[in-house]
Amino acid sequence: MQTAPDFSVLIVNYNGGAYVQGALDSLKAQTHRSFEVILLDNASADGSVDALDTAGLPAFTLMREAGNHGFARGNNLAAAQATGTWLALLNPDAAARPDWLAEVLAGTARHPGVTSFACTQLWMHDETKLDGAGDNYLVFGIPWRGGYHRPVTDLPAEGTCFSPCGASAVYHRETFAAAGGFDERLFCFCEDVDLGFRLRLEGGDCVFLPDAVVSHAGGGLSEKVSGFAVRHGTRNRLWVYLKCMPMPLLILTLPGHLALTAAILLRGLMTGRFGDAMAGLVEALRGIGPVWADRQVVQAHRTASLGTLLRAMVWNPARMLGRQIAVRTLSSPQHGL
Repeated sequence: MQTAPDFSVLIVNYNGGAYVQGALDSLKAQTHRSFEVILLDNASADGSVDALDTAGLPAFTLMREAGNHGFARGNNLAAAQATGTWLALLNPDAAARPDWLAEVLAGTARHPGVTSFACTQLWMHDETKLDGAGDNYLVFGIPWRGGYHRPVTDLPAEGTCFSPCGASAVYHRETFAAAGGFDERLFCFCEDVDLGFRLRLEGGDCVFLPDAVVSHAGGGLSEKVSGFAVRHGTRNRLWVYLKCMPMPLLILTLPGHLALTAAILLRGLMTGRFGDAMAGLVEALRGIGPVWADRQVVQAHRTASLGTLLRAMVWNPARMLGRQIAVRTLSSPQHGL
């Protein structure tokens, strides 16, 4: 009887070019060998998965899709084929350090009750800078990647953050499945924050592992300031906020959310992205019905107290504007739920 691997590494690709082989090469060098790789290709047109060298991987599966499902559905489809205890997501424009999976596995042993983990992401183009140290969430409904392009010296010690960044997120596979995976209507952008929020509502936590390191091109496959990113980010940010924020906190924070949304639109006027931001906002409002219906289900599963949720968020907007890292240091080595 074949033993299930510790990890299923999921890579969702769309026109990833040479980055894809680089991601696979980094996995070949992993010191921990109990893993499988599932690469789902969203109908790439650049031939990026046509001649891959997969020799040296313990197990490899290529899922060729006929259309572009986006990051959310792509990962859900790959996760449905996974057999590992843990799902380790790796962007196609990322490369893992040789001890990445070993460090993650050690982290899961230190924190036996935790079902999601965030990793250190270095900026591939200049590793003196961070690409991220977990995702953070402003209580007024605005998420950001902690430490984005800040100096690597800002890297915090092991602790808890709001949720993992999808470029290197690690989830307990059964927990991921029980939560329904990513919300596929989000397509891409904020789907990792949405899942992290839902897991927190159900009493979950996320631990940031500073020694589990990947390098991420961070824009190698999509421009951060593209109209696509602005539109989807604006739309999805509102949907996540309305779906996941408990009603007492929604009432409390809605004025701040509206003010920050107005500020974001004003910034769009100055950066030439006002039209894209407005398109995202209009799309969000048009789709608010199904999102609000889903909210009833999401909130019905909430077991976490409002105080616990508030402690996981950030109140000071200046921390968001500065892309600061919000990781709370653990009081002891063990951190169960």
